Amino acid sequence: MKVLRPARLLAVVAGLAALLVAAIALGLAWGPSDLSPADALRVLLDADATGPAADIVRRIRLPRVAAGALVGAALSVAGVVFQALLRNPLADPFVLGISGGAALGGVLVLALGAALGLGASAVPPAAFAGALLTTAALFGASGLRGRLAATTLLLTGVVFNAFASAAIVFLASLGGMAEGTSIFLWLIGNLAAARTEILAPLALLFALGLACALPLARTLNLVALGDETAEQLGVSVETAKRILLLATALMVGAAVSVSGLIGFVGLIVPHALRLVLGPDHRLLVPASALAGAAFLVVCDAAARSVLPGRELPVGAITALVGGPLFLVLMRRERARGWLT
Repeated sequence: MKVLRPARLLAVVAGLAALLVAAIALGLAWGPSDLSPADALRVLLDADATGPAADIVRRIRLPRVAAGALVGAALSVAGVVFQALLRNPLADPFVLGISGGAALGGVLVLALGAALGLGASAVPPAAFAGALLTTAALFGASGLRGRLAATTLLLTGVVFNAFASAAIVFLASLGGMAEGTSIFLWLIGNLAAARTEILAPLALLFALGLACALPLARTLNLVALGDETAEQLGVSVETAKRILLLATALMVGAAVSVSGLIGFVGLIVPHALRLVLGPDHRLLVPASALAGAAFLVVCDAAARSVLPGRELPVGAITALVGGPLFLVLMRRERARGWLT
């Protein structure tokens, strides 16, 4: 394993941090009511600023941009971890079924919440609970003889996703037109409902996941070479897998509970960075957090600006960008022998 020079790590992190700052400035300024980045910055720095610009930046765009950055970072870091654990360069945070469980929890409230006396504020907790329950079921179903085999995890995730999809269709059919529309928009993924009070729990769970992934970055390098190789080099593979899966499940559950299902972020961003920066997870994990945050903030700004007078779900933008890139990457990996 090559030595990671501190100067290179600092340069990459500083460059991506500058990119994230630029993306945040764009996200605050770009929208149906266009503001210049200078105006947005002035409003943020001037606590006494008032008027329409202050209301737009502080009450509407700032919570949305902050939520987009946290969700993008969480999905991207989760993608890096899953790709290493499953040794599959095309894995993403949704492959294990955790996002499907979170979606099922949120859709359950959207479809039946009115009858149960639950409002829209109950959707994020229900989605998060769904993610936790799915994670527990995943560990129980795939942890045969105390070992978490990558193939078993992958197949179990496929089954969970199929079950969640069928249950979501059933619940959507029970709801009326209004509930069906809400379910559709939430499943595509959007940040329109981002509120200030959700930022602290989201940031806390992301910080927890990142705090687990960063110290285990070298372990991810070894696990990516194979379980037996990692164990021969002194890594407690099963313990590391369980810690990382639980931490990333918390991040994905928190992200889905806030934004719904946003695809391709956890696939495209880590894979693109791996092509540019190499496979060292000591560099990939922090880089993916910063690049994923910037990517989703820019996509969300485009979602609310590309059609005059209308707003697209941000999940539609990431799919439009990520779908073709996914096909290109899949073709590339097939040529390299990863896929058959």
